[in-house]
Amino acid sequence: MNKDNLNAIRMLGIDAINKANSGHPGIVLDAAPICFVLFTDIMKINPKNSKWFNRDRFVLSAGHGSALLYSTLHLSGFNVTINDLKNFRQISSITPGHPEYGMTDGIEATTGPLGQGFAMGVGMALAESHLSSRYNTSDFNLIDHHTFVLCGDGDLQEGVCQEAISFAGRYKLNKLIVLHDSNDIQLDAKVSVSQSEDITMKFKAANWNTIRVSDGENIVEIKKAIEDAKKSDKPTYIEVKTIIGIGATNQGTTKVHGAPLGTDIDNVKKSFNWEYKPFQIPNDVYEFYNLNVVEKGKKYNEEWEINFNKYKLKYPELAKELETSIKKEWSINIDDLIKLNKKNTQATRVSSGETFNYLASNIKAMIGGSADLSESTKIKGPDGTYDFNNKSGRNIMYGVREFAMSSINNGMALHGGLLPIESGFFVFSDYMKPAIRLSALMGIQKLMVFTHDSIAVGEDGPTHQPIEQLAMLRSIPNISIYRPCDMAETIASYYDAIINNKNLPSVILATRQNLTELNHIDERKVFDYVNKGAYILEDDIKPEITLIATGSEVELALKVKEELNKNNKMVRVVSMVNMNNFLKQDINYQNLIIDRKTKRFTIELSSTFGWQKFIGDDGISFGIDTFGHSAPFNHVLDHLSFNEKIIVKKILDTYK
Repeated sequence: MNKDNLNAIRMLGIDAINKANSGHPGIVLDAAPICFVLFTDIMKINPKNSKWFNRDRFVLSAGHGSALLYSTLHLSGFNVTINDLKNFRQISSITPGHPEYGMTDGIEATTGPLGQGFAMGVGMALAESHLSSRYNTSDFNLIDHHTFVLCGDGDLQEGVCQEAISFAGRYKLNKLIVLHDSNDIQLDAKVSVSQSEDITMKFKAANWNTIRVSDGENIVEIKKAIEDAKKSDKPTYIEVKTIIGIGATNQGTTKVHGAPLGTDIDNVKKSFNWEYKPFQIPNDVYEFYNLNVVEKGKKYNEEWEINFNKYKLKYPELAKELETSIKKEWSINIDDLIKLNKKNTQATRVSSGETFNYLASNIKAMIGGSADLSESTKIKGPDGTYDFNNKSGRNIMYGVREFAMSSINNGMALHGGLLPIESGFFVFSDYMKPAIRLSALMGIQKLMVFTHDSIAVGEDGPTHQPIEQLAMLRSIPNISIYRPCDMAETIASYYDAIINNKNLPSVILATRQNLTELNHIDERKVFDYVNKGAYILEDDIKPEITLIATGSEVELALKVKEELNKNNKMVRVVSMVNMNNFLKQDINYQNLIIDRKTKRFTIELSSTFGWQKFIGDDGISFGIDTFGHSAPFNHVLDHLSFNEKIIVKKILDTYK
């Protein structure tokens, strides 16, 4: 083999890092053989159609090695140019410090926060497993691909990784192959300083197939390990022993982990017999990649398209269902949704569950469940529980693995063809926040349903009573947060999340306690109101007070209005079901809903953080800025002076 073909990956990567004077050369040098084997000899990908649905997926969980991936993508024929490599880590470049989904051709997931790439890879493998069961037939193996994850020592120390490892082993996700760049070095010190367990034995205990490659420079051994992994009925962990920064003066030490090589780059090039100038690649290397990646990829893709066209003729309904899911062309009949509302007094978690059940029965792409809380959250996917012997089941038992659940669902959303949903108690969104943030950063569509959304949880006490979580989620860019006040708003929230939020994640918050179904003159208009984020629910002639409330407190706001009316105060009640949506509206609509000439008050059983923008200097935010208490929820509310009587008094006091 012409070693220039492999070493070109290394040299382009370290050239990019040196030019930027920033980056991580260690992994570029030691893990290049892994990428070389995968891209040129193993994976079925088409760089000229990088979104081909049946492609193999590659996730660089050790995202700090982005220069390694960018150089590989460039050589392999993806839309990553030499100039892009020269602009590594620069403003407005498509080669940022860590891989970002949607920015760079060929990037399957945004990675860098360690462990999450691994868990998203699990989600991609889960998606392939489920979809192949749903759409493959005895005569058409339509969906058949692998997910490859390249991880480092740091990835495997993250808790989310341990959750994902356990999950993947339990469900025998055998199309998942993880390659561990095992160089025994981290940024601060050797791995042995902070870790002593046998990683391979941990994988074995979690029901994984394990393979060891003793020499990370041996591409024959790496290839054989991957081919053997494909034969297993379990997910496979391949430990590839490497020397970090191989070829550098300080190879095998922490010094080559995260600092440019500087002048030592000359020594590296000499050790690999690389005689070319920075960013210079010989034509025969490009020809090699064109033949072994681009041309092979085109052939794989063309053969699949021919097969899919035959599939369409024989199984038109299945084909249409799959294409609809891939393109997210879901249709929902609003009138049928409205009929779900029986005007019952019930918790919005019940309303949410009933809405989800209807939607999931009609949208076959919907899949998911909860972190061992489906009986409480009412989110339980149809068609039975997913398992290795029932891969078509759409109820996923994530176990008490909140972080992995959210990351796995990110992976399913990235894979395509599915609309994942996850649920849990709202307070435990804390465990999931890093994955929620990544979903927003990537702009992927998924649904999150959090129940037990306030201190009205009651007896479970402050550990289970969310306070600051709502402000936290609202502060994340590119996310939609719904807190519906009744079933009409709940139904409209689901509709908006599915139909209008194709490029961002959605959160629906629901109560444990029963709420009264409010009087909506035209339930069809509620869909537009929810899309706009806020609307006037009740209004007096020439109001002097505006009450802005969300969720369970909208009903309370209406009661406060009644009492204020008795005191000759004209009041407007605004239901702000989605603050994020409302703030996207033009200023004319915002001013139409919230009259700045009135005294303004907000009512929400959550932190008051973030509400000041609506109330001005003389308004009051009625909320909870302390932790809660364990008691029946009405007693908790009274203890915290959060009730109709106190709110009315404080509003009237502003007139004194």
